[in-house]
Formats: sequence, C-alpha cells, structure tokens
Amino acid sequence: MTLDLYVDGTWSASTSAERIDVVNPTTEERIGDVPAGAAADVDVAVAAARRALEQWSQTAPHTRAEFVSRLADELERRQEEITDIVVAEVGTPRRVARWAQIGLGIVDLREAVTAARDFPWEEQLRNSLIVREPVGVIGCITPWNYPLHQITAKIGAALVTGCTVVVKASEVAPFTAHALAEAVDAAGVPAGVFNLVHGYGPIVGEAIAIHPDIDMVSFTGSNSVGKRVLELAAGTVKRVSVELGGKSAAVLLDDLSDEEFGKAVPYTVRACYMNGGQSCNAQTRLVVPRSRLAEAEKLAAKAAAAYAPGDPADGDTKLGPMVTASQRERVLDYIRAGVKEGAKLVAGSVDAPARTGFFVEPTVFSEVDPDSTIAQEEIFGPVLSIIAYDTPEQAIEIANGTIFGIAGAVWSGDPERAKSVARRMRATQIEVNGGKFNGAAPFGGFKQSGHGREGGAFGLEEFVEIKSLQL
Repeated sequence: MTLDLYVDGTWSASTSAERIDVVNPTTEERIGDVPAGAAADVDVAVAAARRALEQWSQTAPHTRAEFVSRLADELERRQEEITDIVVAEVGTPRRVARWAQIGLGIVDLREAVTAARDFPWEEQLRNSLIVREPVGVIGCITPWNYPLHQITAKIGAALVTGCTVVVKASEVAPFTAHALAEAVDAAGVPAGVFNLVHGYGPIVGEAIAIHPDIDMVSFTGSNSVGKRVLELAAGTVKRVSVELGGKSAAVLLDDLSDEEFGKAVPYTVRACYMNGGQSCNAQTRLVVPRSRLAEAEKLAAKAAAAYAPGDPADGDTKLGPMVTASQRERVLDYIRAGVKEGAKLVAGSVDAPARTGFFVEPTVFSEVDPDSTIAQEEIFGPVLSIIAYDTPEQAIEIANGTIFGIAGAVWSGDPERAKSVARRMRATQIEVNGGKFNGAAPFGGFKQSGHGREGGAFGLEEFVEIKSLQL
C-alpha cells in the first residue's frame, strides 16, 4: 500500500521523496508505506485550510453538522474494513477494535452533531450580543494508539464549530487516517476543510506547531512531545489543547463485600489491559485495603490469565502485541525495573514470549511502593500495580500522588461514599462502581495530563472564540 497526502480535496504527492515503512506488529512484516512529509507540505495544506475557512465558517451550524453526520454514516458503512486496518497496524484485538477504536470514532462525530443543535452560538447578555465563532485553522497532531478516535474527537468538534483542519496522524499507524480521509471525501466535505499530511513529528508536527497561519493546535500524545508543542506554539501565541499521559488509579474502598470486591478487581484488570494497556486512561494502579492485598493478588492473577497474548485478528483474542518493537522493549524495561525495585511479580515475565510479534505477557505486580518507578511513570503496556493502603485518606493520597490526572475509578458498597471519594480525586473522568462510558461527558487532563477537554459540548467549547457585540 502506497499513500499520498489529502490536501484541498484531492490526493497529491508529497514534496519529499522519503517514505516511512509501516509494520504489522503481529507478523513483524512491512505492510506498506506513507510519505515522510515536509514542512512545504504543511504550507500547502495550511493554505488550503485558510482558503476554505471563510466560506466554511460562515456556513450555518446545522449545515456543517450535516456534513459531520454524513462522515459518521460513511465510517459506519466502512466499519468492518477500518477495523481490519486497525488490527493490522496497531494490533488491537478485533473484538476491541470494532467498538473501542472504530465505534468510538463514530460516537465522537455523532456527539458533536448532537451538541451543535443546542450549542449557544449566540446569546444576549444585557446590552451585549455574545457570539461564539470558530477559532480558525486547527492543527491536529494525533497518536497511534487510537488512530481514528483521536482524530475524530478533534475534527468532529472543530468542523461543526466552523474551523478547518490540518491533520498530522501518527506515522506508526497512518492507514486508518487514510481511510478517514477517503470517508471525508465520500461524505462530500468541501475541499480544504479537512487536510491530511503524513510524516514524522519533528518535521511535520513541528511545522504545524510553529506555523503562523495555524490558529490553534490540538495535540494528543506523550508528555515530552506535548511540552515541545507548547514551547513551539508559544512563538505565535496560538491556542493549544494538550491531552497527555496518565497513571490512573482504581480505588477499592474498605466497605466492599466479597462479591463486590470479586467484581472490582477483574474489572480493573480489564481496564488496565484494554488495547494492550496502550491507553492514556488505563487503570494501571489498583489501590486496595492492606487486609485484602492477598485476595486482590489472587483475583488479579486469575483475571490476567485470561489475557494470553494472541493473534488480534482472532475473535477470541483479548491481548494483542505492543505496537512496535521499541514499545515492547520499553514495557519490558519497566517490568524489569519493578522487579529490581522490590515489587512482587504475581503474573507475567521480564522476558517477551518466544514467538513472532511484539508481545508482552500480561503482568501483575503487588506490594508496590507508591513512589516506585512502576507506580509513578506511564508504562503504556499490560502492567498492573497493586498498592496497599491502611486508611481511606491514604488511598486518596496514593490516587492523587502522581504528576498525572486523566482518569480513575472508585468502588464502594455505599454509592454516596464512592462519589465523595471521586470528588477528591484530581482527574477528569472517574468511574464510580463501574459507571458506563458517556461520549457527551468531558475528557481531558488535570495536572501534567494536560489541559482542554474533548467530548460533546465541552469539546465544541475548545474550538470557539467568544466575541461581544455592544448594542
């Protein structure tokens, strides 16, 4: 598969002759390539987005929303095809990819459409008319772990608010973004409103961050790269929204019955291991009463045993490979660090399975020091740390005791007590007793997990400027 750039409504060649190979993490075989785009490609894409902005921004919100709705329909029509692409380039098990990767991307768009219907585009405040209008041209820099959702979460809100976009998808998993661009074209989105430039972050990503004709950058990725984007964007004082790393804690309070505890532990294992643990909101810390530590170990080890690494194309597989060889080694280095620092290895191995593919054994540590490396740093793999506490107050301190704050969970026999603890956790999205996902609710970060929100009307707010007409 050889891809080009999607700019101004057409597929075009990059100004760079360099190509980037894409590797299937299960087979370790090359499955295609994409252009290693250049700063000149960004210039062309930004110019197209700028030309399209005037007409698109003046298009009625309900008309813009209709285009986004058509895009959601097109993705839904191609759901099986795009699922296959995600399985091949990311290694997400098919049973997860269809709903968590593609399905969530469709939800992003539909929630943006729904939010647009009741959004306060204009409102009267005494003698002033308050107007919400588009920020302008948006640079979207997205990661590989959810290659559709991380784009749709941005463009759904950006497009309905009247912004135009230039997307830089991850070079590790670019084929999903290509499929999205095809869907954009099929949905009839006007030329220049959506543009896609492939390439490396230090080239294409940085060109977006510094570009004087880009009004805002929406970035999702690692903390180190996020800080770099913020530094570069400061030169033109553009708005920046960043969604970065996480080290989410699931706090099991001391009033859980045996049945409730028996439900909460395997639920947390699943929330840790989904997408191979390659999720910013993965619940990687299980915080339990010290008196129930041994019980938690047994339940977590039993749950982890159901996540034997396997072919993600197989419908029964729950745990696929890490996305790249370097990501596998990174995760294994963290597991070795956990052993070296004295944590108890309950399940898993410091070595990769003896098979083709970038696999890591599902891992559970216990007796983890809350200040240790594996309890503090984002591993981005199937590694769960069980941490014991002596008092509920200490449990909250442990949950809040990292630089991150993106998600978490609380389990209690008393729902009101659970909500009380959730209110004290410094993170954006807290599950209470296994509460269900809500696509209209805000998602983003506290502390070094970032700033800005995605989802529903909260996502729309990120892409509007507020103007006052004094009457």
